[in-house]
Amino acid sequence: MPSEPGASRGKSQSRAPVRGTTPRALTLDPHRYGDGRRDTRTATNRTPGAPAPRRPRTLAGRARRENATAWAFISPSVLIILGLSIVPVVWSLLLSFRADDLVTPGRWVGLDNYRALVRDPGFRTAVENTLVYAGLYVPLSLIGGLALALALNRRIRLIGLYRTLIFIPFVISAAAQGVLFFFILDPQFGVANSLLHHLGVSPQGFLSDPGQALYLLVLISLWSGIGFCVVVYLAALQDVPPELIESARLDGAGRLRVLWHIKLPSLTPVTVFLLLWQLITALQVFDLIYVTTKGGPLGSTTVIVYFVWEQAFQMFTAGYGAAAAYVLAVALLVVGTALRLYRRRRPGAAPDGAVR
Repeated sequence: MPSEPGASRGKSQSRAPVRGTTPRALTLDPHRYGDGRRDTRTATNRTPGAPAPRRPRTLAGRARRENATAWAFISPSVLIILGLSIVPVVWSLLLSFRADDLVTPGRWVGLDNYRALVRDPGFRTAVENTLVYAGLYVPLSLIGGLALALALNRRIRLIGLYRTLIFIPFVISAAAQGVLFFFILDPQFGVANSLLHHLGVSPQGFLSDPGQALYLLVLISLWSGIGFCVVVYLAALQDVPPELIESARLDGAGRLRVLWHIKLPSLTPVTVFLLLWQLITALQVFDLIYVTTKGGPLGSTTVIVYFVWEQAFQMFTAGYGAAAAYVLAVALLVVGTALRLYRRRRPGAAPDGAVR
């Protein structure tokens, strides 16, 4: 005789009352966790003696705590910026309107320091030397850096060694470079004149010759500063799309056409950056001149920054030197603004913050 359906089930299941065929929705106690413990923070019927529920944290309180934590972290940097940048800038601006030697009490002279700069032949010579130095150093460093970067952007043997040798002079301090080249270019005991003597060339004055000193300083600066341009151009060349170059070569474009129509346009943002960076570096040159020539001979290597140092700490006319420093600052501001406007008005220029 066949058994009834469900006869083989357990005894407890066979005795469970049948209340209907429609299943009920599963509901959970909102004041209990998954393991059965009760949430005493939100339950209204908490047990006597249980700790009082904590108040929920508001968004405003959390934002205040985060702001306090952020200011605690950045406050040392803010103090350093204010102490070493903002305060000296404001103080030197006020100093440029005073006749002050930093020792005795000064007096307010208004724009007299700036009027005196216009009539000062020493300042005019310093401006001319600075413009000559920057006019030679900036374009030569860019052209040389680009040429070396193109030469080193190939798969040749010992390429890592060549790149390292070109970049090493950049990490050498200007003071060390000045001492090194001072001994090499010494008119009497230097190595350079010894080599020229073996070649049959008459001895040269080098850094002691007013007609050669400034150009030799440009060459020394190029020896050390061109490595930075090479590294930046090498990094930019790695970002040029290779499929674009390959497509141009398949269309019959030679190396010069690929360089002129593909690589150079891709390097334009980097070139503008290097132009501004090298120009600022050239206008601020000081340590190399201080170590090698000290502005001489006959003021032929006196640049604006050295003129400012000379006025402030040798002649103790700090107000006059501060005025010269602000003339240089305004010149740098004008150059930076002009480059920025050029970048904005140039057709196809990327907006600020865009990735090129």
